[in-house]
Amino acid sequence: MEFSVIDISVFVLFVVCVVGVGLWKSRKEKTSEDYFLAGRGLVWPLIGFSLIAANISTEQFVGMNGSAASHVGLAIASYEWMAAVTLVIVAFGFLPYFLRAGIYTMPEFLEYRYNSSARIIMAIATMFIYMLLLGAVTYSGALTIKTLAGKMEYSISLEAGSLVIGIIAMLYVTAGGLKACAWADLIQGSALIIGGIVIMVFAFMKLGQASEATTIVDVETGKLMVKELAEGVGPIERYWDLNKVRMNMILPSTDKVLPCTALLLGLWIPNFYYWGLNQYITQRTLGSSSLAQGQKGIVFSAFMKLLIPFAIVVPGIIAFNLFSKDMQQEAVFDNASIMAKYQQANPETKFVEVALSPDPAAVTNWPAGRYMIAVYATDEALKEATKDIKAINPFVLPITQKDYDGIEVAEFTVFKSDDKAFSHVNPELALEIEAFNGMVEENAAKAGGLISTEKPISYKYDTALAQLLGQVLPQGVGLIGFVLAALLGAVVSSLAAMLNAASTIFSMDVYKKYISPEASQKALVLLGRICVIVFTFIAVMLAPRLGDPKISNSIFTIIQESQGFISPGILAVFVCGLLIHKAPPMAGVIGLLANIVSYGAIKLAFPNVQFLNRMAICFGFCILIIILITLVKPLAAPVEFKQNINMDLKPSKGAKAAGIIVILLTIVLYILFSPLGLIR
Repeated sequence: MEFSVIDISVFVLFVVCVVGVGLWKSRKEKTSEDYFLAGRGLVWPLIGFSLIAANISTEQFVGMNGSAASHVGLAIASYEWMAAVTLVIVAFGFLPYFLRAGIYTMPEFLEYRYNSSARIIMAIATMFIYMLLLGAVTYSGALTIKTLAGKMEYSISLEAGSLVIGIIAMLYVTAGGLKACAWADLIQGSALIIGGIVIMVFAFMKLGQASEATTIVDVETGKLMVKELAEGVGPIERYWDLNKVRMNMILPSTDKVLPCTALLLGLWIPNFYYWGLNQYITQRTLGSSSLAQGQKGIVFSAFMKLLIPFAIVVPGIIAFNLFSKDMQQEAVFDNASIMAKYQQANPETKFVEVALSPDPAAVTNWPAGRYMIAVYATDEALKEATKDIKAINPFVLPITQKDYDGIEVAEFTVFKSDDKAFSHVNPELALEIEAFNGMVEENAAKAGGLISTEKPISYKYDTALAQLLGQVLPQGVGLIGFVLAALLGAVVSSLAAMLNAASTIFSMDVYKKYISPEASQKALVLLGRICVIVFTFIAVMLAPRLGDPKISNSIFTIIQESQGFISPGILAVFVCGLLIHKAPPMAGVIGLLANIVSYGAIKLAFPNVQFLNRMAICFGFCILIIILITLVKPLAAPVEFKQNINMDLKPSKGAKAAGIIVILLTIVLYILFSPLGLIR
């Protein structure tokens, strides 16, 4: 892969235009309303594209591409298609209340409906989750940069990539605020969709030229095989023949990523929280010039949500078809320390051996199915041995002597892979590990000890996007530069949205509310900018640590699962607050706290309960608690939602009609891509 002068020129020109337009449009900001809410003057095209750009980042391009490349396939599109329905409901069920209240933040609405205690609990919990989100977005962007740089024969660490992304985003949002984000997003949102379509088109062209491809033949078990491709067959026909089993929106109920049971309730919870109650998304709608403009913008973004999976998920599936071997080679660095721990925990293993500085011939000829822990004396020796990733045998795991000697294995450590392909790539090793795990669990139960889990993988699925960029796009014509610029812009826009949201919550819900109620407008804007710098530093420090496979093999899953600590409780409190007008203030406080405790308790006590199902249980629990509290001690008079802002709150009839069409189209898509669908 080469980055030509044309690519560099296109990349620089795009970034300069995006940042320049954003800053120029926001140059007159003076008050906190200007900085945090764009002066409440956003119109529907800005709102629609800004919602998409704030949402779609490398988190989605990397994470959803990666999930699609795995056994999950098209089913990961449920996050997008169910979001389309959610957005329509938010536009007409939530937004009128929020704009009528004239709020800056979502925690502020809880004080408007319940009390200040509910507000501060949500504010603090949200800021902690945003720290993870900031790190996740930064990590996914840095991972893409690192992988692409490797294909250009440059070495860029996750730390360096994170720092570059963080600094660009920090400068961008510090100077411009929400209005800068919105105008930049208008360009970036369009570029993202175009870039995704460009990748998809060239991915299909590459598939049409391939002689063989890897396919997953059984989604439930993860069984895969390499197929020779017949000549004279078109790329779409090839794609369908290879991936028909993965073009299914309904996965088995036992699936750990997206079980079909989650579609009934569990997946709706993060969707409603994210699109209706999540500050860095709703901040765009809170900045609407009127209710009608906000509703039009939201429905417009809902329609775009139906198109996005075809530009993101389908290329991810093709990436595994074409580049599974590359993904397997990318996994060697993650697996090195994990399998070394297994070898130390189980010295009797027949499938993991240690070799000191093996010669190139030994590496090349090492047999599949058994692992070699290749220990090199120094970092320089390891770098020299692994300078060409394609020359590395995926069953040879390089590690330095220092790192190998520094490995510590907990007394009761089990090895369980989240990657379904692991047992098919390493069938005999998988059986040995299963027997070893049984022994460890039995010993831990007798001793009452805690069990630690390590997660070996076979494929680094999250590199799917980088594989596509590096191996399917034509070089020297500027397309690589355009797509990379759009992706960098996506990272910057999403990071900027989160930074702006986090700084808004701290400035308005913590500082102005509890520390300095009389703070001037100038002081609040200055504080907001300082907060951006602080949160950027946190993101840059956290990002590289999210690449640890012990955490998860998918950054997308990390993000979704972690938000479960707050999203079911927040959704329950908001829904009950809007529908049950006699719910007392204490119901909001207890509902928020009950979710944090119950979600954590279920995760510890029943770790096998999939996180979306865990969310559904906690949501129902919180709803039940709020109803019981209301029955025992209801308000004497129902809450009235008074209008606190001078704004046109007349709803849009055209947006409502378009919203109904979006919901119907979503239903049609689910029917077509179901086990009994017409497309199958």
